[in-house]
Amino acid sequence: MNAVAKDTKAWFWVPTLYFTQGIPYILIVTVSVIMYKRLGVGNAEIGLYTSWLYLPWVLKPLWSPLVELNGTKRKWFLAMQFLVSLAFLGIGLSLPTNAFFLISLAFFWMAAFASATNDIASDGYYMIGLSQKKQSFFIGMRSTFYRMAMVTGQGLLVIFAGFLENQYGDNTKAWSITMVAASVLMLILTISNMFAAPKFELGVESKKDKPENFWQVFETFFRKKQIGLALLFILTYRLGESQLVKMASPFLLDDKTVGGLAYSTEAVGTIYGTVGVIMLSLGGILGGILISRDGLKKWMVPMLLSLNLPNVLYALLAFTHTDSLWAVISTVVVEQFGYGFGFAAFLVYLIYVAEGASKTSHYALATGFMALGMMLPGMLSGYIQEWLGYDGFFLWVVIAALPAFLVVRFLNYPADYGKKTSNEND
Repeated sequence: MNAVAKDTKAWFWVPTLYFTQGIPYILIVTVSVIMYKRLGVGNAEIGLYTSWLYLPWVLKPLWSPLVELNGTKRKWFLAMQFLVSLAFLGIGLSLPTNAFFLISLAFFWMAAFASATNDIASDGYYMIGLSQKKQSFFIGMRSTFYRMAMVTGQGLLVIFAGFLENQYGDNTKAWSITMVAASVLMLILTISNMFAAPKFELGVESKKDKPENFWQVFETFFRKKQIGLALLFILTYRLGESQLVKMASPFLLDDKTVGGLAYSTEAVGTIYGTVGVIMLSLGGILGGILISRDGLKKWMVPMLLSLNLPNVLYALLAFTHTDSLWAVISTVVVEQFGYGFGFAAFLVYLIYVAEGASKTSHYALATGFMALGMMLPGMLSGYIQEWLGYDGFFLWVVIAALPAFLVVRFLNYPADYGKKTSNEND
C-alpha cells in the first residue's frame, strides 16, 4: 500500500486537528479555575492544584521519543483525543459527589497527560503530512483554529455554564452538564479527525526522523551556547503573567467584600472568551507580521513590554474597586492584545533555541521549560494573593516582570532571526 502524498486534504484536517488540540488545553488550565471558583474552592487551592496540571506539558519531552518510535502519530492523537473525551465525562459525573475536588482533579490529570501527548503527535503529524512550503502556509490557520478553540472553551462553554447556573440555581449541576457537553464535543472532534486525517505514515515514511539515541537529544540540547541564560529567560519571560492568569478570573468573580469585582460567570466568559480572545489573536498576528518584516532583535524588548505593562491596569482596577464595566473590558482588551503581541517574540525565540540537530525534540524541551515557567509561579499565586490581597497581588505581578528585562540584555541571537527573506515571498 502506497503512502498518501504530502499536503493531501490539508484544508480539511489542519483546522479540525488544531481546534481539537486547543479545546482540552484551555479547559484544563483556564476553565478549571473558573469552575472550581464557582464550586466554592479557595484561591490558594485553585492556584496550587490547577497549576500542577501544567506538569504534563513540562514533562512531555521525556516520553516524546515513545510517540516517535511506536505506532503512527495518527493513531496516537486519535487515541489521546478519545481518552480526553472519557476524562471530561469522568469530571462531569464526579462533580455531584462529596469528593468532587479530588476525583475531578484525578480526571483532569488524566486529560492533561492525554492532551500533552496529543500535542506531540499532532505537531509531528503536521510536519510529516505537509511539505515545508505548506507548513509555512498553514501556520496561520493552525493558530486561528487553536484560538477558535479558546473562544469555544473559555467563552462559549463558560457562558453555557453561567446560563445553566441561572437556569437551575445549582452551580454543581450546571458545571456537571457543561463538562459532559465538553466530553461529547471532544468525541465528535475525534471522529471528525478520524475521517479527515489521511494515513501519511506508511512504510519508509513512518521511519524517517526517528531518534537514534534517546540521551543524545538531551546532551546536545544542554550543550547549546548560552543555554543556561536562555533557559533563565524562558522561565522568567512570563513570570508576572503566569501568576496573573491564575488569579484574574477569581478577581472578577470574587465578592467585593474580599476585594473582587463580583461579576457573573456569564460576564467573565463573555469578556475573556470573546473580546479577549479576539484581541489575543490580533496581537499575535501583528506580532508575527512585524517580526517577519524586521527580525526578532528589533521587537524583542517592545514585545516584552507589551506583555507586562498592561498588568498595571489590573492593579488599578484592584486599587480603585471600580464598578465600570468599560474599565474592566478595556483592561482585558489591552492585556490580551499585549499578551498576544508579546508572546509572538517568545515563540520565535523558542524556535531559535531549538535550531540545529534534533530540532523537533529540542523544541519540545524548550516548550517544556516554558510550561515549567507557567506552572511554578502559578502554584504560589493563590497563596500570594491571599497574603497580599488583590491590590498587593497585582502590584507584585508588575514587579515580577523585572527579571526578564535584566536577562534579555545579555542574550545573543541574530538580529534578523525570523525575518522573511526575499526567496520566501515566492
